[in-house]
Amino acid sequence: MSDRDSARPTTSAAALWRPLDRFIASEARLGAWATKRPATAFFYEFLRFGVKEAWACLFGALMLALLAGTFLWYPRDAMLARYDFLVLASIALQILLICLRFETLEEAKVILIFHIVGTAMEVYKTATGSWIYPEASLLRIAGVPLFTGFMYAAIGSYMTRAWRLFDFRFSHHPPMWAVMALAAAIYANFFLDHFGVDGRLVLFAAAVVIFGRGWIYFKPWRIHRRMPILVADGLCALFIWFAENIGTFVKAWSYPAQMHGWSMVSVSKFGSWFLLLIISYAIVAATLRPRPYESRAEAKAQSDAPSAPIGEETIMG
Repeated sequence: MSDRDSARPTTSAAALWRPLDRFIASEARLGAWATKRPATAFFYEFLRFGVKEAWACLFGALMLALLAGTFLWYPRDAMLARYDFLVLASIALQILLICLRFETLEEAKVILIFHIVGTAMEVYKTATGSWIYPEASLLRIAGVPLFTGFMYAAIGSYMTRAWRLFDFRFSHHPPMWAVMALAAAIYANFFLDHFGVDGRLVLFAAAVVIFGRGWIYFKPWRIHRRMPILVADGLCALFIWFAENIGTFVKAWSYPAQMHGWSMVSVSKFGSWFLLLIISYAIVAATLRPRPYESRAEAKAQSDAPSAPIGEETIMG
């Protein structure tokens, strides 16, 4: 281990991504300045939250940029179909992020799981006409271009990175067997609803029962903030619905109602994403394991350390 590695702060999540650790000390000095006034401390914590969210969204934002960029500028008469280019570009992007240490191998493993789970559902859903991919391509399984798995993987990437960046802790978290059972039932329902068995209302009710008392604690800066787990799930589903509207606008895929002209994705899809995010959460939670929030321990730690040494509190820590 090098001297630089041994000196790297262990309390900063920035150390997980090698390109970021060079900024740890300088950013911590900025944080020390911000604490001098309540107003600057408030805005600095808000800034930290935004930067962490942006870093967590890196893979998803790049995928969305690929979809929009190829819609606007990819040559229509190119020998390589747009969808096939997206497949190759997605693979290249994944390799590049790993090589540049912008993504860890553990994140890549979670992305692979999401890719497989998402592609399997896509094959079935397109076969039943739920949505279609209107452009021609060679790199596909049945009617599903292979780049689509990376769109599901973007959700897994976001959740894994956010979990580490915000040091997720939980109170009243349901047992993992209940979370996994609910996720399995939701996944099965995505297939069974085409046979007249639609248990979404039951699944929504089960989600409220299982997660209703749960709180997620997230750390933008020096202390944890909290919100109900169901609210966090709903907010994520809302932003994915926004992204889905962009995806259909740039014709990455289309719903039947959009075949004769683009229109906003039905609000009912918000509920589908809400349920799908529970599956996503189950996969990530099984990998990273939820840890309990201990408010007394954190309060004691804060009182014992009134000022953070340089490098201990960082934009990613």
